[in-house]
Amino acid sequence: MEERLASNKRAPRKPKPPPRRTKPTVPAAPTSSPSLTCPPRPPGVPPPPGPPPRLPGGPVPPPPSMKVPGKGRLPVAVGGGGERMRRAPEIVEFYQSLTSRGEARQAGSRGPKASGGSTAPKSDLIGEITKNSSHLLAVQADVETQGDFVRTLVAEVRDATFASIEDVVAFVTWLDEELSFLVDEQAVLKHFDWPEKRADTLRDAAARYQGLLQLEKQISSFVDDRALHRDAALGKMYSLFEKTEKSVHKFLQDRDAADTKNNLISRYKEQDIPVGWMSDAGLIVKVKLACVNLAKQYMTRVVSEIDGLRGINKDHTRETALFKRLKEQNSEVLLHQGVRFAFRVHQFTGGFTAQSLGAFDELKRRHNDGTT
Repeated sequence: MEERLASNKRAPRKPKPPPRRTKPTVPAAPTSSPSLTCPPRPPGVPPPPGPPPRLPGGPVPPPPSMKVPGKGRLPVAVGGGGERMRRAPEIVEFYQSLTSRGEARQAGSRGPKASGGSTAPKSDLIGEITKNSSHLLAVQADVETQGDFVRTLVAEVRDATFASIEDVVAFVTWLDEELSFLVDEQAVLKHFDWPEKRADTLRDAAARYQGLLQLEKQISSFVDDRALHRDAALGKMYSLFEKTEKSVHKFLQDRDAADTKNNLISRYKEQDIPVGWMSDAGLIVKVKLACVNLAKQYMTRVVSEIDGLRGINKDHTRETALFKRLKEQNSEVLLHQGVRFAFRVHQFTGGFTAQSLGAFDELKRRHNDGTT
């Protein structure tokens, strides 16, 4: 037993120095959002509802209104080229005029449904660790030989200060790399006075920030592929927006939770984690501007497809009345599909930019051309 334990012992590790912090004089993001200055929602008041469910046979209900600084305008996004969004009541009015006349079609209005995850039970790949197992011996060896290493990390986690969320991300990356040296992080750390609550909260903040940042980059870099069939292309854009909408709603629900224990602002402030990036004027507005640009691409594609269906018969072949009617029906379905998508994005973001409103005007013009 002693010989096996000795064979598992490794030389004590000396951790690399943690990353440098950014200068605290530069704020990470505006903190003027009411969400960051007001106390959590009082008990008994329900949290904001999530995104609307898919209801067959009816129009898409708008998601709940989002808290937006200012009256009728969204702030300029950092690096957004000075674009501003304003509320566009004409989108709501046009959408309601279509649905009230029963013109809206459900066919083709939604992207492909995401397939659910497998519900098959996962087999337990790790058997019960016995007293004399090699894994337990390796853990015991790390406890005995890496004590100074772990205690150094303990001090770093407890004493770390951060000027921005980027500092938190860099620190968590460094910490995870150092802890990966241990044969079993959880099994080894439980033998020490590990600041589990702060370490877990730092990891949670870093993961949420990186998740939103990755989402914003994904939707901002999206470009409609004209080589794809229209159903596949429009379905791709719809799926991307739906994923974004759900992610943002989940983040806002957790951020504004009524329970102080689950409220992200309270949890992060308790561990001295910067929260400016969580405001409505921070990363959230970048995501919303990206969604507005996605809506512009969606409407532009719909207009292009409608023009193609209503175009001149280049082959000069005789079209039957039935074929012409099918083309008209397809154009009508595409038009209503574009209006519904524009309406849903507008309700989610709280407004449209001048460019996206221009695309909407083109869409509306196709409706007028088709009814005259």
